[in-house]
Amino acid sequence: MKPTILEGDRVFVNKLAYDLKVPFTTWHITEWSNPQRGDIVVFFSPKDGKRLVKRVIGLPGDTVELQNERLVINGQPVDYASPDPEMAAQLSGAERERSIFATEKLPACPHAVMAINGVPAMRTFGPVQVPDGHYFMMGDNRDDSFDSRYFGTVARGQIVGRATSVVLSLDKKNYWLPRWNRTCSSLESRQ
Repeated sequence: MKPTILEGDRVFVNKLAYDLKVPFTTWHITEWSNPQRGDIVVFFSPKDGKRLVKRVIGLPGDTVELQNERLVINGQPVDYASPDPEMAAQLSGAERERSIFATEKLPACPHAVMAINGVPAMRTFGPVQVPDGHYFMMGDNRDDSFDSRYFGTVARGQIVGRATSVVLSLDKKNYWLPRWNRTCSSLESRQ
């Protein structure tokens, strides 16, 4: 999820954002909301059951495709703009040099995305129709993300909750010292 979430970030996951479940299971007792486009969610991968963090890109009934790294939802290309320069400053020099950054303007949820030059990746796919009760997930680091392009859509019942903020951020490359500028920051405000 770079550049939105970095290695060493500990995120807060609101497990009551969408529903009430039996603790430590995916059994739903009641639902009161559904994930929205742009939400960052934690879910169990349909491929291997591992817990993943990705952004909701496609809602039930949507058609999603990627054309040369450019997202198209329901036949409408998503706009891109220059990113906030502060966002890339948090990455290592090598990552900044070989990556391309942009602000992806999803309706009501603009966010930073990155692509890595020279890395083999699925830069074009689809179109894919999202079935009822499923969601299409993508990572913000488009060229280094195992997401719905590879394992398909995610069933609503596999979603654990919504990631809303960075509670604590530790810099692995700097002796695990805290990154105070990221600690206690909202994930929604990261562009």
